[in-house]
Amino acid sequence: MPDKDYPKLGVVGHSVKKVDAFGLAAGAPVFVADEIPRDCVYMAMVFSPHAHARILGIDASEALAMDGVLAVYTHKDVPRVIHTTAGQGYPEPSPYDTYMLDDKVRFVGDRVAAVVATDRHLVREAVKRVKVEYEVLDAVFDPREALKPGAPVIHDEPQARMPIPVTYDPKRNLAAHVEAIVGDVDAGERDADVVVEGYFYHHQYQHSPIEPHVCLAWPDPNGRLIIKTSTQVPFHVRRIVAARLGIPIRQIRVIKPRIGGGFGTKQEVLLEDIAGFAALQLKRPVLFEYNRTEELRSSRTRHAMYIRMRAGAKQDGSLSFIDMHAVMNTGAYGSHGLTVLSNTGSKTLPLYRWPNIRFIGDTAYTNLPVAGAYRGYGGTQGGFALEATMDELARKLGIDPVKFRRMNHIREGQTSPIFEALGEGKAGVPQTVNSCGLDACLDKGADAFGWDRPIPKRVDGPIRRGKGMVTLMQGSAIPDIDMGAASIKLNEDGSFNLLVGATDLGTGSDTVLAQIAAEVLHVPVEKVIVYSSDTDLTPFDVGAYASSTTYLSGMAVKKAAEKMRDRIFDVAARLSGVPVDELVLTDGAVQAGDKGLVTFERIGLSTLYEKDQQQLIATASHIVHQSPPPFSAHFAQVAVDTETGIIKVERYVAAVDCGQAINPALAEGQIEGAVVNGLSAALYEELRYNEKGALKNKDFDTYKIMGTMDLPRIRTILVPTHEPTGPFGAKSVSEICINGPMPVISNAVYDAVGIRLREAPFTPEKVLALLRDKGY
Repeated sequence: MPDKDYPKLGVVGHSVKKVDAFGLAAGAPVFVADEIPRDCVYMAMVFSPHAHARILGIDASEALAMDGVLAVYTHKDVPRVIHTTAGQGYPEPSPYDTYMLDDKVRFVGDRVAAVVATDRHLVREAVKRVKVEYEVLDAVFDPREALKPGAPVIHDEPQARMPIPVTYDPKRNLAAHVEAIVGDVDAGERDADVVVEGYFYHHQYQHSPIEPHVCLAWPDPNGRLIIKTSTQVPFHVRRIVAARLGIPIRQIRVIKPRIGGGFGTKQEVLLEDIAGFAALQLKRPVLFEYNRTEELRSSRTRHAMYIRMRAGAKQDGSLSFIDMHAVMNTGAYGSHGLTVLSNTGSKTLPLYRWPNIRFIGDTAYTNLPVAGAYRGYGGTQGGFALEATMDELARKLGIDPVKFRRMNHIREGQTSPIFEALGEGKAGVPQTVNSCGLDACLDKGADAFGWDRPIPKRVDGPIRRGKGMVTLMQGSAIPDIDMGAASIKLNEDGSFNLLVGATDLGTGSDTVLAQIAAEVLHVPVEKVIVYSSDTDLTPFDVGAYASSTTYLSGMAVKKAAEKMRDRIFDVAARLSGVPVDELVLTDGAVQAGDKGLVTFERIGLSTLYEKDQQQLIATASHIVHQSPPPFSAHFAQVAVDTETGIIKVERYVAAVDCGQAINPALAEGQIEGAVVNGLSAALYEELRYNEKGALKNKDFDTYKIMGTMDLPRIRTILVPTHEPTGPFGAKSVSEICINGPMPVISNAVYDAVGIRLREAPFTPEKVLALLRDKGY
């Protein structure tokens, strides 16, 4: 039946309590390692001490002689199936370049052998007793050097391949190559009145989730493999592990409980294969968890990237051209190496109306730890270079940075050729911007920050103050690729079970999806019982990545709830004798004209126990054909100590258009979390290595992340718009704001002291060196 203008409960758009809040606050055992079976055994890994080496021999006899050590698995003991660890849709747009265990290691921290023992302390001691003979090979750590002729070849195995038809040449250490050209860049440069050029470096850092990677695997009584794991992608885990172990998908069940943070690093299949293998071999539960050093070194990181930018504009402020060249470091394996590189252009370049565009990128293998998905996913690296370049253009033209962006940003009803030219592993999808609140973000953000008020630049001795701003865009899901589904059933008390494959990482997506269902069905959120992320019991969903959950999975929930609403109307019409088109939903009941209310409890009892018995259940799927961008404007004030080089961010304002915020408090939490994530990366975080590629800062004593004492005053502003392709007008919010801190600090520091920060992180040593060059 067609949609009607039903009375609204107003569940959507309100900050209802998280559905899992009480259990989390009370310390309930909701995480993977909280409930360990009595007969559980423990796994730990022998990791490589060399950046590049062949394994000549492994002697595990001393470890196996220890009482309680059950097994030591090497590359000779496990299935030899080449694969990717990237938790992406099939076929994965990442190289198949990884084995469960291999006879070659490619970075310090690569897997050598797996040890299983009856005690978690014993297994760590047994790891030390495994003796490995290596042939050490030459290593390369700089992606620019890795691409040069004569560089050590990291993947010389003939089986390495790309499962999709794109450029891939491991003999040259080339993991991916991307090109997109629009118009004539050379002609655009000739027409430009002002041209700026700059080299930028975005560094490598780690996600630092409070819960490292952890997986519990066990065989059930019927021989099926059950995997309970801290993952963002349970259905991808099931498919990929099945392929690695050579068993049918139907033999595996993956359960995702609560997660202690992901941020992209858990969009990988890292532990589940070897833990599952051991569980089937030993016929016992196996727990495999990383400690903090292993998480920092052997999980996944942000892709480091070198970017050369050239851009030009005319004297009237209109843009002429942009030329962006990127060289990205994927580390020892190519997980997400193509798609992050593509997004460096696709999630940034459409923001402005460039008539001439050239984007060229290469992803190189090196002998450093492996990069992977990280919140922002290429938009963070590209946004740094683009927004610093826009600031330089504005200053060279003598135009206020806010005005310059307002003159040139994409608007509702407009498109960009980059949407079609750059996709994720293939060509993109042409699309028109249906919703854009960027002007309002600029207005509200500038007003809240006081952009038009001058900042006293020199007040306190060596301290200089400055201000900066940036604009940003991202995306919402991957068009024509990702799909999500949901099922909903009615119970006899008028409540509903909502089953979703979508993955709540602590973001509150279970709550948001419950709100969407409750809004359609006109019940309070408390009457929607959410169960998510269990490959046996919930419908398929790609998982939590690409800012997809609210926009993609939310539409699946909305469609399923609408189907349920229609089935409820059919039963209510039978019970009341009132035609369906005269029925109206109202607060957990159906208003049947002058026949009164037919409650959901009455409908549930009738369908389960009385005439025409049936379970009222509805299932719906949704695939997106667009990726509507959220937009944001960020403003920051910094204080630079010219004697020490220390930068302090004093004030920060982020105004964000994410469409209709389903739960404003959760949306603001995502904005604030992303801003802090970005500030920490810009100022503090960096994985540092010695000359042999070994990680030097191995724990939180030496790997600095931002603490509460470091935080500036942060103000978030939600700018409402309506995205017609999203549930109740919603689009994404979780990633976009991590892209702002690095360029906005660079721009504010330039305003304060006249130095342009192009190499992150912005440490005091780097700042001080530039200040000295400037004559401070």
